[in-house]
Amino acid sequence: MENSLIISLLGIIIVLLFLFFSVFLVTVKTEKKLSNYLLASFLVVTAIDISVFFYGNFIELPLAIEMLRIKISNFKDPLLFLYILSIIYSNFKLKKIHLVHVLPWLISIVVLIPNFFLVDNIAKLQFLQYYDKQPEGHFLNIFGYIISLAYFLAEIYYVLRYRNLLLENYTDKNAFKNYNWLKQLLILLTIGQFITIIKNASRGSYSVETTDVLRIITLLFGVFFIFWLVFKALNSPKLFRGIDVNLLPSKEIAKETKVDKKTHQQIELLKKYMENEEPFLNPSLTIRNLAQQIKLPMRDLSVLINQNLNQHFFDFVNEYRVNKAKEILKNPSKIEFTVLEILYEVGFNSKSSFNTAFKKHTGTTPTQFRLLKIKKLT
Repeated sequence: MENSLIISLLGIIIVLLFLFFSVFLVTVKTEKKLSNYLLASFLVVTAIDISVFFYGNFIELPLAIEMLRIKISNFKDPLLFLYILSIIYSNFKLKKIHLVHVLPWLISIVVLIPNFFLVDNIAKLQFLQYYDKQPEGHFLNIFGYIISLAYFLAEIYYVLRYRNLLLENYTDKNAFKNYNWLKQLLILLTIGQFITIIKNASRGSYSVETTDVLRIITLLFGVFFIFWLVFKALNSPKLFRGIDVNLLPSKEIAKETKVDKKTHQQIELLKKYMENEEPFLNPSLTIRNLAQQIKLPMRDLSVLINQNLNQHFFDFVNEYRVNKAKEILKNPSKIEFTVLEILYEVGFNSKSSFNTAFKKHTGTTPTQFRLLKIKKLT
């Protein structure tokens, strides 16, 4: 089978899959409708972009429409960025300020108006054939790479900021499902973007056969990506709702506060409450819950733990859970308690998170710790 036919068939398969999944996202019942609409829009725009591999076999678009089809790809980065924000923040809404994301597309169109949109069809055809050698094409290629890089860096920043906010405010591992999903999504999209860049760079440097092979690799990755996306959507547990858009990292809050005698008193109050009342036994404990219990403003408690004690809330609470587990593990009268029973007893809700936290704070696994303590007693 010729490479051109393989490319066309793969292109058709991917476009159909992208469109099918987009319809699923738009019609399925969910609380995160905006997220689904943004992801569906991203997939539709990507499908239109990929259609270049086969649509010429069926229809011939006017040259001006063809250029608009090419430039619609400028919406991929903004839509993905807005989708990521909608997953991170539970109360994210589109606002007028978000129209700024249309600017890259508008700039592309404005740049092309004089020497493409306002000329006759012969000039348009010649412009398209030698697009990469045109000053406008050269500028827009560089401009596109800069914009894509800017969005990619912004996505990494917000995902890492999200992780930090989760560590500072939550202890339940379920709260990290969105972060893990976004991390995997960014990794796959980065791989896809890297493959696409290599494919685009090969057009002027390698033979047509080599370029076609790279196109096939790109499209095969697209097939893998959409199947992965569908698999995650159908098999993953319900995603965590996300965090409040107004929630700030403790480092930003700390700039407004000062360490004084009152701070040290609050730290002592917090430690005593953790030891005496053991709120950490609640597996879903959040910093908001704890702030309400000890009657401290959440902002103050966040700075107190994450900045003054130099620990993420996640690690702060887990340290108390691990210490409680150590007491049970080294108690000969509780030898009949299994590790699974103990981890639920002290506030953990999964064996993996318990083992990870225990090893982080003690250097050993719970089972090894118990064996060492029993040997010392006997």
